[in-house]
Amino acid sequence: MSVATRLQAMQPTDVGVPGPTSLDMARAFRSVRADPLSFLVEVSGRFGDLVSFPVPGPPALLVNDPADARHVLQTAARNWTKDTVQYAALARVTGPGLLASSEPSWIEHRRLAAPAFHHQRLEAVGDQVRAAAEAAIGARLGSLADGDVVDVAALTHRIGLDAVGRALFSADLSGQAQDLLDATSESADLVVRLGRSILPRAEWTPTRTNLRLRSARRRLDAATAEIIAQRRARSADAPAGSHGDDLLGLLLDSRMDDAGIRDELVTMVIAGHETVAGALAWILMLLAEHQPEQDAVRAELAAHPGPVGLLGHRETLPWTRAVVDEALRLFPPAWALSRRSLAPDVVGGHEVPAGTLVIVSPWLMHRRADPWTDPLAFRPERFLDPGAGRAGYLPFGQGPRLCIGREFALGEMVVVLSELLRDHRVSVPAGWTRPAAQAQVAVHPRGGMPLVVTRASS
Repeated sequence: MSVATRLQAMQPTDVGVPGPTSLDMARAFRSVRADPLSFLVEVSGRFGDLVSFPVPGPPALLVNDPADARHVLQTAARNWTKDTVQYAALARVTGPGLLASSEPSWIEHRRLAAPAFHHQRLEAVGDQVRAAAEAAIGARLGSLADGDVVDVAALTHRIGLDAVGRALFSADLSGQAQDLLDATSESADLVVRLGRSILPRAEWTPTRTNLRLRSARRRLDAATAEIIAQRRARSADAPAGSHGDDLLGLLLDSRMDDAGIRDELVTMVIAGHETVAGALAWILMLLAEHQPEQDAVRAELAAHPGPVGLLGHRETLPWTRAVVDEALRLFPPAWALSRRSLAPDVVGGHEVPAGTLVIVSPWLMHRRADPWTDPLAFRPERFLDPGAGRAGYLPFGQGPRLCIGREFALGEMVVVLSELLRDHRVSVPAGWTRPAAQAQVAVHPRGGMPLVVTRASS
């Protein structure tokens, strides 16, 4: 029996946790869909670190205490699966790839993908990530007039997609870039719409969302099929059974069929470029608002004029890495994580039954005042202490399902910042107002991120 069927068949379970009533939720329905981040902040402020939502069947709990989150995501992780509406919606686009797959299949997916993210492999692809950044920066900023306003969110999207293509697929995705960007952006929006429903409609129903999602998925299918065909053609003269040591080559060399390979490629395109692109846009905004911190990044880069690698930047560029960490605290790409219990457990001192849904929001946890002094302020120096706030810091998740691309993503952000800020300065335009944070698959600035870009020598 599916999760949705079980929920429909059961009455709400009361575990004695405070939370909004059904009437509260009905009144807030439109605002929740429009701005879930503000809703999470509001209910957490009103009801505390453990909030119960009125849903049929087993409880749905918002967990905002670091110890409780660690219990669900790490200590008792085997009892908490990704069999949730959020990941079921994501799987409508990615298929049962590494990000959306539930136990036990994800272990096999992770085993296949792990060699592509080994430290030796990441060191080897640093030049490719720099090439992606240089190409996008040159194309967009090469003819820039000082003082021009640039949508840096569009720039970071292009860099992120190209970097994923070059580093994980050894392929320049420039030919498919615009279609992939459009299809992944639309897919992300549709996934969020589906994921906000407790009981989503079946895939076969001809709703507008379902029809749009099918169209976006067909476009992703076509683009990934072309990438796979191009690699097979290039590998025709390679030794039998070998397609290369990047992610695509490893997948082609495995026993996985083309449908499975397609799912992993789409997973990496969406997870690998959506999260990094959004994070970089917020990093550049924060540096534009805080010029002394940006000057410190540029000074550190000047003191290390050589090329920046994907690894080791915490030691060689500690301030730049602290800027990245602090920006990920304020604007974590993964704004909500969900898990469902396989068996009864205890969460926040309350006994909960099998089937309990738990939502952990890094967006909330990173704004707690107990581990973070002045939590809404941009203070990179707090991450110069290696142990700072680790109990409540989870921009890439926590536990065994920690994002496999974490080191690649962090390295890519530092490399892109080094390429952009060595020669350019970002600042806010006149009449500046921060773009609203839009909760999609990752947190993106609504309407883009318009910043003034000038040459640093100016």
